Amino acid sequence: MGDGIAAGHTTDLDAHFRAALAELTVSGAAEPHTRLDPGLGLELFESQCASRHLDLNARRLGAKRQGFYSIGSSGHEGNAAVAAASRVDDPALPHYRSGAFFVQRCRQLPGLNPVRDVLLGVVAAAADPISGGRHKVFGSRPASIIPQTSTVASHLPRAIGLAFAIDHAARQGISNAWPHDAVVVCSFGDASANHSTAVGAVNAAVHASTRGVPMPIVFVCEDNGWGISVPTPPDWIERAYGPRPGLTYLSADGCDLPNVLGTAQDAFAIARTWRVPVFLHMRTVRLGGHAGSDVESGYRSPADIAADLARDPLIGTARALVEATIATPADLLARYIRIGTRVRDIADEVVTEHRLDTAASVISPLAPARPHAVATEVARISPSASIDEAAAIINVPNTSRPSLTLAQSINTTLADLLTRDNDILIFGEDVARKGGVYGVTKGLRKRFGARRVFDTLLDEQTILGTALGAALAGFVPIPEIQYLAYVHNAADQIRGEAATLSFFSAGRYRNPMVVRIAGLAYQKGFGGHFHNDNSLAALRDIPGVVVAVPSRADNAAALLRTCVAAARVDGRVCVFIEPIALYHTRDLFPDDAAWLAPASDEHVPIGQARTYQDGTDLTIVTFGNGVPMSLRVARTLNQRGIATRVVDLQWLSPLPTKDLIAAAEATGRVLIADETRRSGGVAESVIATLIDAGFRGQIRRVTSEDSFIPLGPAAETVLLSEAAIKAAALTLLS
Repeated sequence: MGDGIAAGHTTDLDAHFRAALAELTVSGAAEPHTRLDPGLGLELFESQCASRHLDLNARRLGAKRQGFYSIGSSGHEGNAAVAAASRVDDPALPHYRSGAFFVQRCRQLPGLNPVRDVLLGVVAAAADPISGGRHKVFGSRPASIIPQTSTVASHLPRAIGLAFAIDHAARQGISNAWPHDAVVVCSFGDASANHSTAVGAVNAAVHASTRGVPMPIVFVCEDNGWGISVPTPPDWIERAYGPRPGLTYLSADGCDLPNVLGTAQDAFAIARTWRVPVFLHMRTVRLGGHAGSDVESGYRSPADIAADLARDPLIGTARALVEATIATPADLLARYIRIGTRVRDIADEVVTEHRLDTAASVISPLAPARPHAVATEVARISPSASIDEAAAIINVPNTSRPSLTLAQSINTTLADLLTRDNDILIFGEDVARKGGVYGVTKGLRKRFGARRVFDTLLDEQTILGTALGAALAGFVPIPEIQYLAYVHNAADQIRGEAATLSFFSAGRYRNPMVVRIAGLAYQKGFGGHFHNDNSLAALRDIPGVVVAVPSRADNAAALLRTCVAAARVDGRVCVFIEPIALYHTRDLFPDDAAWLAPASDEHVPIGQARTYQDGTDLTIVTFGNGVPMSLRVARTLNQRGIATRVVDLQWLSPLPTKDLIAAAEATGRVLIADETRRSGGVAESVIATLIDAGFRGQIRRVTSEDSFIPLGPAAETVLLSEAAIKAAALTLLS
């Protein structure tokens, strides 16, 4: 990452501080309100120095091709005061310029070595105690620091979800890693404050607080005036966030340690006492460019760069300590040099540490799999005696195993999960009072209360962020996204936040969750491309995420329980796609009620397919709406003497490879009936899986068109049809 220019920047910063410190003189006694406690003042100065030297060494190692990350914290070292104002058990979701915060927070706990920990991340060492060599992140389980990578506001929804869940867990009696009076601290930059994710998260926090929902969070906007090369207007953050009703706005000079410390203490006192959101605007400078390879002289004037150097927070802290007669310039210089020597020595030591060198070691935290433990958990949460009561909610016969529609099966399964475990939360747009657009969650709020089944804002990022935060607080959240097309508004909350947390913390932090999404196509008399969406590609390529698609009442219950068990046992992130058109389907053929089924208590492991019939001539591989369509085609083919088996994949990620290959080999002919689009559809992965396994039989696919889905009967022209499946099967057999 580093180069000669970057190394030059680091030399300038070091030389400039030394020269400024040598010229420092006492201008007079410090004002009473600016005086520092001597012990704390020196401690914070040392944390700031350690952070600065970490930056210098990160760039030095980068220039030598021994380090791999050099986005520094220089100029932002005032955030050490934020760490001092908070408690070590206040969960922190830090900005990537939070070096001094990290050092100060960790040094308060015995046994932690923040300098070594950061440098292990810089050199991508497997011994890095948070990410295991996968990324340089500020994170520590003992210090309650939840790791973030190069965040551009994507962590704010999680932060507000955690702030909500801390108090919620206390009221629900849920075992929680955080004290009941903890305050979430979440930091980000001024450029990130313009991102829709930040705007939405702050809005959600204020909205919740206005409704009386506790929201103990301190947003720390570290405003250095730049978004890489794009300047932020000097008064923009104050204008955007200062006058906001319901949001306590405080401003501090991040280059003036006594000022930012006092203001941060006020911020945490307000948030802790009143359980309300606080916005701490900390004005900082950015020293040394955006990153090691950034040449800021290409877009900043020399005078502008010099003005920031003059506001160096290390110089500001040194001046405050000298004016308060806590230390002399010579003493501070000696501390600075001593810390620099120690940091450099550790840096030179860690370059010899072992790095991850196999794919297996890299991906190990992505998909933890304890199938026997998951099976045991599924058995524990299988239907209980309460199923009669649950069945009564949806007006089905009061029998132990009523035949249900897919929607009814999901409803009774959710009711049973809520009955068994008080850590289950169900929430989303319209899921509570209305019971969902399609009635899938009908009656659950009335039975289990508004604390466990509740409505949210119309904002998918907030819904998923609430789940991410609730998972950290000990819940197993089951959020609902109202339609598949809507998840794309917030896909990064699954991709960039949910899926990466275990990866970048080597499994030390998890966010178990099951995201229910009503999706796919074939709704009659309703829709268009938002309410009939058949694209799953954006979900299926996220590492570690489980994607399940039920097709009938029995496997809907079984797959949902497996997802919840995998979330609880292995911390898995599961996406449960519910085919809207099959929600209330009763018949496979006219008036036969064959698509009704009991809510099965059978365990369906992740990656296990379901096979209908044992035909030896043709295998049709499908899922979702394709299952009943393929079964109807199979009957027609069977009547022609063509013995056809139908395989319901059930799991689209990971694919049921073993079952898929076995079914293909049983017939030698495979037709994939894929209701997703031809490009980026499921069939592509199925074909690749068979070819990779050495299958040498015949393969053909039939899919929906590469098109958005239009309104009305025109939808039939672009969607997979039974006629198309039948024609493709006959072609394959001819």
